[in-house]
Amino acid sequence: MAKDEALTDAPALAVLELLAQESPPGHFQELLQRGRRQNLPPRQLAELERATQLAMGIHASANQRRQREAVMAALVDTVHDMTAPYDPDTLLKVITSRARRLLGFDMAYISLRKSEGGSYIHSSDGDTTALNVGLVVQESHGLGEMAQDKGAPFWTSDYLNDDRIPHREEVDEVVRAEGLHAIMAVPIFQGSAPTGALYGADRVVRHFTPDEISVMRSLADFASVALEKARLLDRTRTEIAELESEGFRARGSIARMAYLNEVQSRLIAQVLDGGDLQDIVRTAADALGATLAVGDPQGQILASTGSDAQGEDFEEAEVFKEALTGRAALEARAAGSPSALSENLWATPVAAGAEDLGVVLLKAAQPPAPEAERFFGFVGQIVALLLVIQRSTAVAAGPVRDELFDDLLAAPLRAPRQLTHRAWQSGIDPDGSYVVVLARPEGGEHGKAVVWASSYAYRHSGLKTVQGGCIVLLLPGSDASAAARAVSDELSPLLGRPVTVGASGPAEGLAAVAKVYQESLRCLDALIALDGVGSAAAMSDLGFLGLLLSNDHDVDGFVSSAIGPVLDHDARRTTALVPTIEAYFTSGNSPTRAAEELHVHPNTVARRLDRITELLGPGWQKPARALEVQLALRLLRARDVLRRQRESDPQAGIPGK
Repeated sequence: MAKDEALTDAPALAVLELLAQESPPGHFQELLQRGRRQNLPPRQLAELERATQLAMGIHASANQRRQREAVMAALVDTVHDMTAPYDPDTLLKVITSRARRLLGFDMAYISLRKSEGGSYIHSSDGDTTALNVGLVVQESHGLGEMAQDKGAPFWTSDYLNDDRIPHREEVDEVVRAEGLHAIMAVPIFQGSAPTGALYGADRVVRHFTPDEISVMRSLADFASVALEKARLLDRTRTEIAELESEGFRARGSIARMAYLNEVQSRLIAQVLDGGDLQDIVRTAADALGATLAVGDPQGQILASTGSDAQGEDFEEAEVFKEALTGRAALEARAAGSPSALSENLWATPVAAGAEDLGVVLLKAAQPPAPEAERFFGFVGQIVALLLVIQRSTAVAAGPVRDELFDDLLAAPLRAPRQLTHRAWQSGIDPDGSYVVVLARPEGGEHGKAVVWASSYAYRHSGLKTVQGGCIVLLLPGSDASAAARAVSDELSPLLGRPVTVGASGPAEGLAAVAKVYQESLRCLDALIALDGVGSAAAMSDLGFLGLLLSNDHDVDGFVSSAIGPVLDHDARRTTALVPTIEAYFTSGNSPTRAAEELHVHPNTVARRLDRITELLGPGWQKPARALEVQLALRLLRARDVLRRQRESDPQAGIPGK
């Protein structure tokens, strides 16, 4: 049946055909207009109008249903997107993007509340300027704040011209820049508390439909759940990362503890095997990755992993010395456990029962970890054990070693081969170089000094005895002056009173010990005679007195020490500095008269005297040095006279001739 015939005979049937074909609304209007042009009877025209009206309603309902189905499908997709394991920041960007696409907004964005009040725009989609993201909205201003305060959606068809909204210029400026008119804000909740708002905006003036508002509320609800899930997931990830990090640290700590336990066993073995204090300190310092020093109760450093005063760590050694003599070290001993002295310096006591044996210092860039701190405390205990063992060993071996030393001091030596064998048994090298040091405590009981001497000799691989109220030490080495100062620096603070120390040497081999001992006695007597009680010196420190008191009368050594640099200068450059010195002293220290005697200009003598001062030092004209210089010149001249005599009379040097 043709359409015109259907329209004439059954107008409603024609409308149903269009409806069955899902024709667009314009076709229905077209059919109605055609019926009116054909002048249908009033009954048929009314029937056509009614059928068209019903068809348009059915068509609209079908379209609305399809739109809802599409929206629901899009919501499902959005929810699916939100269930992905996003971090909170990424999820907020996903929500703004989905909201804009779902409802066809020109722009969508999210604001989050600040803890101190107000909110800020976190993320945005569809914006055309860089003004929106980061914008701070003051409290009680803007749609988002109103929606959060009321706990319900709030919208406007034309934001800038809506007087219901509390405006702020910075917000209005962004709205103008983006060209926005219709804006809707829906609160986002966390539990019952609002945490932000979801916005949808168009760049035209229009009213939002209930369906759009409903969908936005659903999106905001989904966003609330998803954000909470994302925060929980993010917190869980953080906690897992912290647990993994803690597990890594725990594994590292366990490995470190195992290593330190192994080092503890090694330290105990070193002590039982007779290791010395320096080895113990070095092993402990390597394990801790720091610098260690052991000090006695008097503040003297017994062992250290740093260099001495000639090394590159002199400043570090000074830090240790200052700490040992400071109040902080006393507080560390009183604490009975490792304690911090400063930002990078720690101390642990060395004690045997109630007896204070000293302190161990640790210098490191970072504070020690708990396991390292426990190990550091153990180092103090192992050092105390070693010191007690050394003292006990020294006391036990004392009588035998004292007897050996007494026999070495006897002249001539009795049974040299037997003494050599006994020396080897006591750990003394019969052919080594040794210095002899005599220490006389001034007043009081000497018992404490004798006990100290036994330990000191043992620690330095030497011998000790007591002769005539003096402690006598035989120590390996060749610098008698340094040995005397070291003994004085350690013994005087221990006794709390002066100690006079004299020394001599070196003795090359044990056979020369008795002779060097006698020189040490004369050195000690000279110190006492010269009002040097409480001082420390070696024979070489006494100048010409040492030359007179010495057995070998080392004239060459004395002359070299007094004017050696001048002699060397004259020999290298054929100058006349030595005659200038002689003329200067002969003329009563007058450069002018010395110039007359030498037949040179006074300026020449002045220049020579300046050069002599550079070579001998600024104090060579002071009485004590001047006396030594003049004595050296006289010895030099006398030796030259004797040499010339021998050269002129070859028989003069033969005994009996």
